[in-house]
Amino acid sequence: MQEEKMETGARPSWIGAGNGNLVHDAVDYHGCPADRSRTGSWVAAALVLGIELCERLATMGIAVNLVTYLTDTMHLPSAESANVVTDFMGTSFLLCLLGGFLADSFLGRFLTIAIFALLQALGTGLLAVSTTVRQLRPGPGEAATGLQMGVLYACLYLIALGTGGLKSSVSGFGTDQFDERDDQERAAMGHFFNRFFFFISLGTLMAVTVLVYVQDHVGRSWAYGICSACMLLAVAVFLSGTRRYRYKRSAGSPIVHILQVLVAAARKRGPIKRGPLAAAALYEDRQEDERIPHTAQFLCLDAAAVMAGEEDNEIGTVGRQAPNPWKLCSVSRVEEVKMVARLMPVWATTILFWTIYAQMITFSVEQATTMDRRMVGSFEIPAASLTVFFVGAIMLTLALYDRIFIPLCRILTGRQGFTSLEKIGIGLALSIAGMAAAAVCEKKRLAVAAAASTDTAVLPISVFMLIPQFLLVGAGEAFIYTGQLDFFITRSPKGMKTMSTGLFLATLSLGFFLSSALVSLVKGATTWLGDTINHSRLDYFYWLLAVLGAVNLAAYLLCAMWATPAAGSSKADPAATAADEKC
Repeated sequence: MQEEKMETGARPSWIGAGNGNLVHDAVDYHGCPADRSRTGSWVAAALVLGIELCERLATMGIAVNLVTYLTDTMHLPSAESANVVTDFMGTSFLLCLLGGFLADSFLGRFLTIAIFALLQALGTGLLAVSTTVRQLRPGPGEAATGLQMGVLYACLYLIALGTGGLKSSVSGFGTDQFDERDDQERAAMGHFFNRFFFFISLGTLMAVTVLVYVQDHVGRSWAYGICSACMLLAVAVFLSGTRRYRYKRSAGSPIVHILQVLVAAARKRGPIKRGPLAAAALYEDRQEDERIPHTAQFLCLDAAAVMAGEEDNEIGTVGRQAPNPWKLCSVSRVEEVKMVARLMPVWATTILFWTIYAQMITFSVEQATTMDRRMVGSFEIPAASLTVFFVGAIMLTLALYDRIFIPLCRILTGRQGFTSLEKIGIGLALSIAGMAAAAVCEKKRLAVAAAASTDTAVLPISVFMLIPQFLLVGAGEAFIYTGQLDFFITRSPKGMKTMSTGLFLATLSLGFFLSSALVSLVKGATTWLGDTINHSRLDYFYWLLAVLGAVNLAAYLLCAMWATPAAGSSKADPAATAADEKC
């Protein structure tokens, strides 16, 4: 819709009206340069925050209590139920890469958000129906049939498709509403990331309290129906801002650009083998103010910019010869690929955190179902609602960090708080502490279970013993999520913003898949994970994750030290500095 208008829209009143109030790299709904006073800023960004709030409400409202539905209603074993949840969440985040590709190559961020939000609403509505129809659930003592599980999987993965496509673009489209060349709007963009994560946490908080209570005391079909209705309302509100948004023209798919550099470099390995080339000997087609300086890192990729004369050309659209991008790439294009390569070591060492996070919505919820959950009188909190302490830790950590730590740090040291790499390291360390606390608590719970009679449904041990693990991992997420988001967006070139968000979310996906793989491996190789949680040694599994986390933290520290020179110090890599300016 608006993508066509960007290319063919008429050139009306803005010509000759003065360019001081125009945003030079954004257009409005009609395809004309966006007027700063009439488009974008917080009014438009607030609508984007609203759809993210409802997306988290729906996704977490399903995921956080899904394990109890699978064990109690669908009669799946404990470890298999945990894997279904982690596979669902992993697929949701993995599909962010597909959503990012479609947004960059075909649809644009606006249409990608609208279409995939509708798919998520449809999937959630179908899930509500599937939990209502009696034939789609097994009877007491019966195993779920292939048809029943097939319908459940179809609903879950339709929701995953919607979630992935939506999340790939929502943060990028939100930042599109601010002009980084305007001092006030650039400052507002920094606040947008904090508010974005706050709304994620708020949606999750509502999911683990209100929606989980409705699921357990009113009915799952009602809760899932509420999720679907909220998503439809959010889409309507989002579409209402169509004329208010700023739109960025797509520069093409970053994945295609990366492949072009790799293919071109592979074809011209010879010149690089003879030694490094001077920057003047490499091809460049961008204007001076848009170029990214050449760096001496990953010299093998420089071959893509080596000029080979007529062999590099093809017949262009106007009948003239032009460089074939699969044979010759500009230095700036090569440097963009180098920037992505610099992200990968840190990217790889953040995956394990999300494997630990996965335990908070699977095994930790199962632990809670066996413990005394009474609060006041006969009121009993739902097992999945215990994750409110997890969300509370996130929100409290962010509030203390923004309102107390940063002002103190500014006064005492002149710094603006922790760097993105320091935040990630703190998050990894807290996750290790969380797994150690979880292992200690589980050992106590198993001791109580061994002493209790075999027919005891609820063990005489308070569920609030689980609070330390939720608080530690929750505080860790507050640091690592904001650190990762900042790191991947600010270290990537402007044209790869959507893909960098997809890379960040891919760490969540791979973390969930790694959790499924570890559970299957441990279940097959040991007796730690039985069919029921009271006949398992979950504490050993938690200790395994803590040890893996410590090894991973050591690897991360090495990667962070390697990546630090490319940050914003006075001796920073000029290409990294140029990337920061283009984000």
